Amino acid sequence: MDAMQLLEFQSWAVVGATADEEKYGFKIYKKLKDKGYHVYPVSPKYQEIDGDKVYKTLDQLPQNPEVVCFVVNPKIGMSIVNDCDNLGIRYIWLQPGTVNDELLALAQEKGIEAVQACVLVTLNYK
Repeated sequence: MDAMQLLEFQSWAVVGATADEEKYGFKIYKKLKDKGYHVYPVSPKYQEIDGDKVYKTLDQLPQNPEVVCFVVNPKIGMSIVNDCDNLGIRYIWLQPGTVNDELLALAQEKGIEAVQACVLVTLNYK
């Protein structure tokens, strides 16, 4: 599945969402939300982002998202891939800087499809 196909899914989680408006974790969350996606912010550091409740982990979400967007270091991302697998989430979006060979191998081993692209740029073409 390519990046444009993944953007057809309407339910997303942004792992690494932040309240800092200068950081990508905020910009990605906000742009998805503004484009009409149903998006959950996931971060252990915040209670609220842009007026929305923040969830500490994926398993605390009220429903599983179709796509999980990673805005975290690949070392943290490894456990998020496992969380996605445990929850039956089969699509992940890896922002630049969030991926390494080990993470990609784990996703492939778990049968999770991974797109590597900048969601901010790709949304401009939708």
